[in-house]
Amino acid sequence: MKLSDYIVSFFVEKGITDVFGYPGGMVTHLMDSFHIQRERINAHLCYHEQGAAFAACGYAQTRMLPGVAYATSGPGATNLVTGIAHAYFDSCPCIFITGQVNTYEGKGDLPLRQRGFQEMEVLSLVSDITKYCVQVTDATAIRYELEKAYAIAMEGRKGPVLLDIPMDVQRTNIDASSLCSYEGNASSQMEADEVTRKIYKALSKAERPCILVGAGVSASGVGSHFRQWVNEIKVPVISSMPAVDILPNSPYYYGFIGAYGARHANMIIAKSDLIISLGSRLDLRQTGVDTTHFAVNAQLLRIDIDEHEFSKKVKPDEEDLLIDLQNLMPTLTKVKYRLDDSFDTSRWINICNELKVALHHMDDKLPNTIVNCVSKLIDSDAIVTTDVGQNQVWVAQSFVPNGQRILFSSSFGAMGYSLPAAIGAYYGSGGKKIIAFCGDGGLQMNIQELQVIARERIPVKIILLNNSSLGMIRHFQEMYFKCAFVQTKKELGYTVPNFGAISQAYEIPYARCTGIDDVNDIKPFLDDNEPAFIEIFFESDTYVFPKLAMNKVPYDQEPELERKLFDYLMNL
Repeated sequence: MKLSDYIVSFFVEKGITDVFGYPGGMVTHLMDSFHIQRERINAHLCYHEQGAAFAACGYAQTRMLPGVAYATSGPGATNLVTGIAHAYFDSCPCIFITGQVNTYEGKGDLPLRQRGFQEMEVLSLVSDITKYCVQVTDATAIRYELEKAYAIAMEGRKGPVLLDIPMDVQRTNIDASSLCSYEGNASSQMEADEVTRKIYKALSKAERPCILVGAGVSASGVGSHFRQWVNEIKVPVISSMPAVDILPNSPYYYGFIGAYGARHANMIIAKSDLIISLGSRLDLRQTGVDTTHFAVNAQLLRIDIDEHEFSKKVKPDEEDLLIDLQNLMPTLTKVKYRLDDSFDTSRWINICNELKVALHHMDDKLPNTIVNCVSKLIDSDAIVTTDVGQNQVWVAQSFVPNGQRILFSSSFGAMGYSLPAAIGAYYGSGGKKIIAFCGDGGLQMNIQELQVIARERIPVKIILLNNSSLGMIRHFQEMYFKCAFVQTKKELGYTVPNFGAISQAYEIPYARCTGIDDVNDIKPFLDDNEPAFIEIFFESDTYVFPKLAMNKVPYDQEPELERKLFDYLMNL
C-alpha cells in the first residue's frame, strides 16, 4: 500500500475521526489518501495553517485523543508553529504532519539556504516546542515513527509531536505486514497508594486545608473522580484559570486564583495551612513573582506528571509527588482511605464563605454582568472556547459553569485561538453546541475560519465582545504609560471593521446586543442548530478587575480594598 494510505489507516485505527489542514504541493499524496478514506475519517479544509493547528488542539481537548493537523513545507510549516506552541504549553496531545520536498531535491549537507522550492528544515524550528519531532526518510520506519509519536503525545504530560515527511516517501509503496513496531518506555512514577497515604496524613493534621486544582485534572479525564473526592472530604477548592469548569454547582468551589483571580480565592490561599496542588503549574500569575509571599503558612504538596515543573520551587519545603492523576484519583476515592471523624472543616468553610460573601462580585463591571447573564442561556452540555485578552478573563470570572467545558489558551496565551478551536471542539465532542467567545482583536487574527463554519454549517455561536479596542493593553497603558493609548484605540491607530457586514458576507445569522436589556433577545440564536454571530458592544474604556499590580502580594489586588476591611478579612 502507499505510505500516505498507511498514515491515514493508522489514524482511523486509533479512533481519530477528524483532521485539519490546508492544501500544498508537498502534502498532496496525504490529502488524496484522506479523500480515499473519507467514509472513515474527515479531513477538514481550514483557510490558514494556524487555524488548522488550533482546530487540532480543540479536537484534542474534547476528544481525549490526539488532534491532527497537516501542512505543506516551508510557509505551510511555519504557519503551524503558533498552534504547535499552544499545544506544547497548554498540554494538548497533537500530531502535526508537515510535507517536505523530495529527498533528492533537498540540500542535504550543502551549505545552502535552500535547494528545493519551499524547502525548509522544520525540525530545528519546532524542537523546543514539541515532545518529539523527526523527519521520516526511511519508508519502512513509518509504523515505528507513527506509534512512537502517538505514544509520546499521549503519555505523561501530553503535548505535540511532529513528523516531517518528504513527498517521495509519502508516495512510496510499502508492505504494511513487515513494518517494525515501537515499544514504549517504562514510567518512573510514584505508587498511587503511597501518594494517597501522604495526602490523607497531611489532611489529618491540617486545620485550614485547601485543594488547588489545575487543568491537569480535565486533561487526565478524571473530573468525575475529583468531584466525588471533594464531596467526600469537604475541603475548599480553588483553581487555576483554565480549571474554572471542573467543579460546577459545588459549595466547596471558591473561584480561581492569580493576577485576575477572585479576591476571596487569593485570600483563601494566603490563609491556608495546607495546599494540595493537583495538576497545576503554579505559574507566576498565580503565585506572584516573589513566591516568598505565596501561602506563607501552608504546607505545599505538589502533585504533577511533569517532573520538570518541580525544578521551579514555589516553597523551599514543598513536597513534590510525581504521578499521573489517572492513577491517583481513583485511588483517592477508595473506601480504605478515609479521614477519621475528628476531621472537621466546618469552621474553615465558614471563614471561606464569609470571605466570598464579602468580596464576590465587588469588582464586576458591565461585561462581567453580561457574560454572567449569557452563561445562564447556554445549554449545560455545550463547549465554550475563549480567546485571549479581556474577553477571556470576563468568561473565567463571570461565566457560571453548569456542566459546560471551557477551553482556554491559558499558558501560551495565543490570540486568534477561540474561533478555530471551536471548530475542532465541535468535531472532537461529537457534534455538541459550541460557544466561541472572542474579542474584536483576537477574532481578526483567524477570521477566515468563519468560512469553515459557513461551509459546513457548524452550530458554532460566535459571541463577539466588542469594545473597539485592545482592552487589556489599553488598561496597561493607562496604568503605566500615562494613558498613551498607542495602537490600542481608534484615536491612535486601532480600528475594527463592520462585523455585521462580515457576518452577512459569510451568510451567518447575525444579532447585536447593546446592553443588559438586550441579552434575552439573543436566546433564539443560541438555541437553534445553525451557526450564529452575536455582537455585544461595550465602550472602549473597559477594565478587568481585580488586577494584581506590579510588586504587590497576590492577595492584595487593585483597586485596593479599604484597609479596615482588608485587615479584618485577613485576620479571620
